Amino acid sequence: MKQMSSKLNMYIKGVSVVNNNIEKLILNIIFGSFGILALIYILLLGNMVRNIIERQSFEAQARSFSNEVRTLESTYLSLSNSIDLNLAHSMGFKETKATFVTRKTLGFNSSIDNIKVAQNDL
Repeated sequence: MKQMSSKLNMYIKGVSVVNNNIEKLILNIIFGSFGILALIYILLLGNMVRNIIERQSFEAQARSFSNEVRTLESTYLSLSNSIDLNLAHSMGFKETKATFVTRKTLGFNSSIDNIKVAQNDL
């Protein structure tokens, strides 16, 4: 048994089953990929935080614009309710008289050509 274990030890020492350079290379690749993924994660997270902050500022601007529009609409309504004919005359506007254009009919005139048109029963 002792002889067999010594042969096995000699055989294992003689054969290089595991290369330490390959292990180090694989470990470096794993750490490098984790580093790259961490960097990408930090960049994406920072971009999302920046977008959230911009969205909040845009929402605040939209609220202020909405308030300004509401104020302008109420001003417009109050001014439009105060407009009447007397105000228009005082500003120099004049009332116009409408003239409409008419034309003669294009159909048959039974009195001119003595043509009779039969009435539809419906």
